[in-house]
Amino acid sequence: MAEYMLLVYEEEVNAAEQAAHEVELPLFVEFHRSLREAGLLLGVQRLRSTESATSVRLRGGEAEITDGPFAVTKEVLAGYYILDCADLDEALTQAARFPGARWGTVEVRPVMAAQEWLDVAREAGADVPDEAVNDLA
Repeated sequence: MAEYMLLVYEEEVNAAEQAAHEVELPLFVEFHRSLREAGLLLGVQRLRSTESATSVRLRGGEAEITDGPFAVTKEVLAGYYILDCADLDEALTQAARFPGARWGTVEVRPVMAAQEWLDVAREAGADVPDEAVNDLA
């Protein structure tokens, strides 16, 4: 099994359109229930709107803190799922079942395990002790 993150992107819409999405909650509840029953769901969270976001960038050694999202885009990150799937095909199948895919986008990406992250950094020349893997998970 491998972990996959399903990143959910949606347009931020007016209150009436958002209310139309909110009434779909029973579909989300059933989707979550089925993922749990299948032993696939490791985590899920919905994010608040970008109005509540704060972005941090380090430039010239100084932190730049900006209210709002990092980029102005049509669709914004609305939430995520972490699934434990047999392979990418299974992750894509589950993403296609996501009720919000009817009005948003679901990006599916493999999660890099802590040991792999450590190995990649070492291959690039990082001097990292074995026990650092515990701090990466």
